[in-house]
Amino acid sequence: MTNYDAVVVGAGPNGLAAAIVLAQAGHSVIVFEAKDTVGGGCRSQELTLPGVIHDTCSAIHPLGLNSPFFRALPLQQYGLEWIYPPTQLAHPLDDGPAMRLERSIDDTGATLGRDAAAYAKLMTPLVADWPLIEQSFLGPLRIPLLMRHPFALGRFGFSALRSAQNLTTHVFKDERARAIFAGMAAHSMLSLDQPTSAAPALLLGTVGHVVGWPFPRGGSQMISDALAAHLRVLGGEIVTGVEVKSFAALPPARVALFDVTPRQLLRIAGEQLSAGYTRALQRYRYGPGSFKIDYALDGPVPWKAEGCSQAATVHLGGTLAEVMAAEEQVARGEHPERPFVLLAQQSLFDETRAPSGMQTLWAYCHVPNGSTVDMTERIENQIERFAPGFRDRVLARHITNPAALEQYNANYIGGDINGGIQDIWQLFTRPTFRPVPYTTSDPNIFICSSSTPPGGGVHGMCGYFAAQAALHRFK
Repeated sequence: MTNYDAVVVGAGPNGLAAAIVLAQAGHSVIVFEAKDTVGGGCRSQELTLPGVIHDTCSAIHPLGLNSPFFRALPLQQYGLEWIYPPTQLAHPLDDGPAMRLERSIDDTGATLGRDAAAYAKLMTPLVADWPLIEQSFLGPLRIPLLMRHPFALGRFGFSALRSAQNLTTHVFKDERARAIFAGMAAHSMLSLDQPTSAAPALLLGTVGHVVGWPFPRGGSQMISDALAAHLRVLGGEIVTGVEVKSFAALPPARVALFDVTPRQLLRIAGEQLSAGYTRALQRYRYGPGSFKIDYALDGPVPWKAEGCSQAATVHLGGTLAEVMAAEEQVARGEHPERPFVLLAQQSLFDETRAPSGMQTLWAYCHVPNGSTVDMTERIENQIERFAPGFRDRVLARHITNPAALEQYNANYIGGDINGGIQDIWQLFTRPTFRPVPYTTSDPNIFICSSSTPPGGGVHGMCGYFAAQAALHRFK
């Protein structure tokens, strides 16, 4: 077997990012991927009808374009082209126009009624401080940076550590602003009365104003293919269709990096790890699952609310109280009758996704981990609530429940697409509490998945920081 400087298990965005960092440093790298294509949670397929392209997991990528690592790569040379929808996000209520997240803070405020000034007061300093926030929170906790910029980072940190319920009810007076903030906070997959549930809303809202919520022309697979192409140009090797089941099956290498969650790491390399570290990984907690439906439609979704047709992303959940109730039920292991539904309608702005006259729709809701309940009717009831006549547009649907999600990607334990719950106890200490969270008890084994900071999302930063840690083994 060929000897390598580094071997990477898993060709998702984080595994590819780690391999690129090591290859850039001049080291020989090989990546093993169990599936036939690279991508992990960043793939696209024809799931419903011929010629209709669906994103199998991730769809909209506010952190993809804002990733410091991705920005430093020439990915556009490999065909990656970003599409910017006119509106970043729409959140309709039962009556009136939708609230909208626009690139402009003022334009966003114009959809929020009398909370426009409060929204501007909250978001304007965060947008101004984004370069510092990006450095501090898109990765492991960096105390020196916090000490150099205590006011700017403390302002974000204080708000981010609050619950979404607490922040929204104290900052906003009316339902419109509270509802759109709650929808963004629900990306946390936490009950919205939990600490840190406000963090995703602040992060996603700020990024929406800084760069927007774009997506790749042709599908999310384009991101993964561009990363893979760049790695090969740097001399890295990629082997697909090979599932690594044991550490002994890997070729000899100075370091090994695993784009897997703690459960798979223990299964593959448990014999290499200490008893104490093994016990710590066994305590790692996974979060709610997802139930996903991909649709082929014979036309656009017939939205009632003005503004929804201008957004690639639409949140369906109604008021703050409704979104909170749905997410609290999921946290208790229940299945809400009115789930919070996340939608993406990329084909409105990307003609490559479907044949002429057809549209795609990407939809999912949160469910208890490992759920076996069919949420199709409940999801479609929510869509019909805000878009009467939607079901008449459906040509075909493809359903992916939590078990199917885990079969598609072994990192999605019980359908958890975030690689583990990101509550206050696992936000910066994932997967365990260590000075460098990407290291393990074996000095030559590293973990580079979304089970490390900064967690879920297509940004490659978990892989970037894990590779930086691994590079110290070559010095």
